[in-house]
Amino acid sequence: MIDLKHILASIHKLDEKALEDAQIKVNSLAKPLGSLGRLEDMAIQIAGITGKQHNVINKKCTVVMAADNGIVEEGVSSTPQNVTAIQTINMLNGLTGISVLSQQAGAEIRVIDMGIKGALEHPKLIHKKIMHGTHNFAKGPAMDREQAVQAIHIGIETVKTLVDEGYNLLGTGEMGIGNTSTSSAILMVLTGCSEDIAVGKGGGLTDEALENKKRVIRQAVDFHQPNPKDPLDILAKVGGLDIAGLVGCFIGAAYYRVPIVIDGFISSAAALLASHMNPLVKAYMIPSHYSLEPGYKCGMDALGLEPILHMNMRLGEGTGCPLAFHIIESALSMMNNMVTFESAKIDTDYLVDIR
Repeated sequence: MIDLKHILASIHKLDEKALEDAQIKVNSLAKPLGSLGRLEDMAIQIAGITGKQHNVINKKCTVVMAADNGIVEEGVSSTPQNVTAIQTINMLNGLTGISVLSQQAGAEIRVIDMGIKGALEHPKLIHKKIMHGTHNFAKGPAMDREQAVQAIHIGIETVKTLVDEGYNLLGTGEMGIGNTSTSSAILMVLTGCSEDIAVGKGGGLTDEALENKKRVIRQAVDFHQPNPKDPLDILAKVGGLDIAGLVGCFIGAAYYRVPIVIDGFISSAAALLASHMNPLVKAYMIPSHYSLEPGYKCGMDALGLEPILHMNMRLGEGTGCPLAFHIIESALSMMNNMVTFESAKIDTDYLVDIR
C-alpha cells in the first residue's frame, strides 16, 4: 500500500500543453466561439486530465460506498437504519435509482461495504468493512484516525482497480442512513456555515425533527471542535466511512489522472475534504447536478465549482453521475467529430468573440 502522504504529494496539475491545444481545437470548430459553453469546458478539462486532445470513454462506473452511521441514534433520520442494508442489496439487484440510471447510460456500479451494520452477503458486493457502522458522534468520535485513513486507502485502491480494468470515467455515490448528518457536520467545520445553512431534511423529516437534527449536529461540532485544517481529524470526529471512502476516490482519480463526477450533497462533502488534503484534486472533478439539500450550495461555493444540471434531485446514491456521463460523452464527441472551419472551407474573418 502506497503511503497516503506520498500519493497526495504525487498529484500534479492538469497538462498545460494539452489544455492549450484543446482550447485551440475547440476554437477551430465550425461554430461561434464559446457557443457550446460547458461542453467546451469539459472537453478541454478532460484533455488536461489525460494529456490527450482526443478522448473516448471506454468504460464508466459509479463507485457506491455503503456504511451505517451511529448518529441515527439521536433521531436525525426518519428512515430506519436497516434500510442501508436493504437498499444496498436492491442496488446490486439492479432495482434502485442509481442502478436503473446506470443501466440506461451504459454504465456500471461497484458497491462497497465500508461499514454496513451486520453481516451482508451478495455475490456482487465488495467486502471492505472497517466496522459495523460508525460510533454515535454525538457521544464520542465517529471513528479513530487510523480507520479514516484505512477508508481513504480503500477508495484510492478502488480507483486503481477500475483504471487497471480499463474504466476511464468514474462517478461517486453512497448508501448510508444518517449520512446527510455527517455531511452537514463536515460542511460546518470546513466552511464555518451555520446549521441553518448546512442541515436539511435528508430523506424526509418533520419541521420539529429537523430542529432536533440541527441541534444535535451543532452540539456535536461544538463538543468535538474538529480542526478545520485537518481533514482526518474532521472525518474521525464527525465523518462517515462512506464519505472517507469517497475522499479516497477523489484523491485516487487525481493520482491516476481520470475524470471523476461528483453526485450530490454527500459526495460534495467528500470532494471538499479531498480538496483540503490537496487543492490540485479539484481540477479532476466534474459536478453533476444541483442537489436540493440546502448545504449543497455552500459546499459548491467553497469548491468553486458549478454543477452541470438543475434537476430538482436529492436522492443521492450517485444518481447524478450517469446523467452527467451522457453530457461528458457528448462533449468528447464534439471535440472528436465536429468539422473545423478549415476543413469546411469557412472563412473566419467574421468571427466575434462574445464570451
